[in-house]
Amino acid sequence: MKHVILGTAGHIDHGKTSLIKALSGIDTDRLKEEKERGITIELGFAHLTLPSGQELGIVDVPGHERFVRHMVAGASGIDIVALIIAADEGVMPQTREHLEICQILNVKSGLVVLTKKDMMDEEWLELVRDDVSKFLKGTFLEEAPIVAVSSLTGEGLSELTGALESLAAGVMEKPASGPFRLPIDRVFTIKGFGTVVTGASISGRISTGDSVTIYPRALPARIRGLQVHNQEVREAKAGLRTAINLQGIEKETIERGDVLATANSLENSYLLDVSLYYLPSVSKPLKNSARVRFHTGTCEIAARVTLLDRDELKPGEKTYAQLRLLKKAAVLPGDRYVLRSYSPTRTIGGGEILHPVPKRHKRFIEATLSDLKILEAGSPEEIVLLHVNKAEAQGLTRRQLALLGGLNEQDLASTIHKLTKSGDILLFNQENQAFVASGVYERARENVLGILQDYHKRNPLLFGIPKEELRSKLSSGMDPRLFSFLINDLVQSKRLVAEKELLRLPGHKVDLQVDEKGLRDRIEEIYLKAGWEPPSRSAVSELLGKDGAQSGKFIDLLIRENILIKVKEDLCFHNKPLIDLRDRIVDFLRKHQEITPAQFKEVTNLSRKYMIPLLEYFDAAKVTIRVGDKRVLREKK
Repeated sequence: MKHVILGTAGHIDHGKTSLIKALSGIDTDRLKEEKERGITIELGFAHLTLPSGQELGIVDVPGHERFVRHMVAGASGIDIVALIIAADEGVMPQTREHLEICQILNVKSGLVVLTKKDMMDEEWLELVRDDVSKFLKGTFLEEAPIVAVSSLTGEGLSELTGALESLAAGVMEKPASGPFRLPIDRVFTIKGFGTVVTGASISGRISTGDSVTIYPRALPARIRGLQVHNQEVREAKAGLRTAINLQGIEKETIERGDVLATANSLENSYLLDVSLYYLPSVSKPLKNSARVRFHTGTCEIAARVTLLDRDELKPGEKTYAQLRLLKKAAVLPGDRYVLRSYSPTRTIGGGEILHPVPKRHKRFIEATLSDLKILEAGSPEEIVLLHVNKAEAQGLTRRQLALLGGLNEQDLASTIHKLTKSGDILLFNQENQAFVASGVYERARENVLGILQDYHKRNPLLFGIPKEELRSKLSSGMDPRLFSFLINDLVQSKRLVAEKELLRLPGHKVDLQVDEKGLRDRIEEIYLKAGWEPPSRSAVSELLGKDGAQSGKFIDLLIRENILIKVKEDLCFHNKPLIDLRDRIVDFLRKHQEITPAQFKEVTNLSRKYMIPLLEYFDAAKVTIRVGDKRVLREKK
């Protein structure tokens, strides 16, 4: 059976709490102050089983203007709204504001309940009905049933129950896929059990024993127990009023407004891209950078509004904006929000979250506005492709695409399949399921080839460019795994040649001029004659009468040709005397099984300047292995 949540709305003292008690037998005013003052201050909760067996979770919201923020929290996640209007007073200020909030939050179904029927005659009730019908023109409740009841006598309750039955039948099941999310509206402790949070779950499912994260503080916890309508359950799904007993977390670390979600499924942000509808009932325009109160789920955060295409927003207008929050929020695309003026406090507008973790935007940028239009009204394929393109060479993982696209697993899988099949995106990392836009990838390929072409032109004596040097010349944001994928792709397609850590174009080779070949041969001869006591780079340049950079190029060339062997920084040996020395040491070890530094000195007659680096080189080359202060011959496997 699907799960349906009914929420009340309406002016103070119009009989919301009395009606719920008459329907369900549950008094939702639980606080001492509520009992004493006779008004609802906090959210109240009840449940009702309809004749068909359909369960209704009920949220009772405060009607007093001082507690509208609690009403916003209660209205988030409801499926059906019961707009309560007292027959003796009719439409009042909070009736209007609560209806506006429900419209902003995209509540799609509901009815009107005229309470205190026992106090009015039929003629008066008809006048009230006419007045209410005019009030509802142009709203989502325009065609909604209007039912008159008396919570005192029970008159009209059966008709109301029937209307609720009909409305509940038309409610769509909330998605059980995607991350479980529960905006927290109450936090308390139960002796012997510990911390308990409650709220109306808005997506996904969760089970006893699951790991969760409390946002925005990213606090880890584990589910110890679950209750729905005061009954213990092993699993809770979207659309339920749920109480969750948490393990591994203290009550003091959680507060109303936090979100309990599947572990590591959300990201926090101080910035949100949104669509913004400014209510026609507001008396003055909203200016850019205005201070507001941002409400989503059960949280309230101070914020500033950046209008992206104008300096002020007039009543009844809609635009795109970026909200700069004073505290972090963890939301998903498609979430609804409400804005209230900072002071005096009044509901002024709201809309839909388009991007949950955007970068800061400059104003009046046409490309930004075009992107936001896609995020608001584009197809899943258009939205995912936009995000992948924006990520450029960093790419996006499947988890990031789910977060940014606001898609459940089934829709995301279908979207990725279509985009990879069409060639618009490319999977470059199987393990992390990371994707890059094909256009971004092709530009990166051509950029690599262009860099190599330029490098060969400027360094004709070098066989190729080291991989890390090439990577440093590319976009600083390129994912290392994308770089590896790109290089392997170019090598396999024979557009690139990889030789150890060097990369070159297939047609590149070192062609020396006559004078260059002569200089190379002179350097080789210097090292060959030096034998086991070679000169430093600076000494070579002095012998040749050349600057260090010029002679250094040819030394590097000889190293890459394996004619010179680099033993350590600024110490190179010609390979012939080095091979001769290796053979001598191997012969010595075969006869004596081990060699000490002193014996090495006797064999070679070298100073420590050369002896120690050579000993370490033969270790690294796996000729010898060090055992204490001695070396022994490394056995070949």
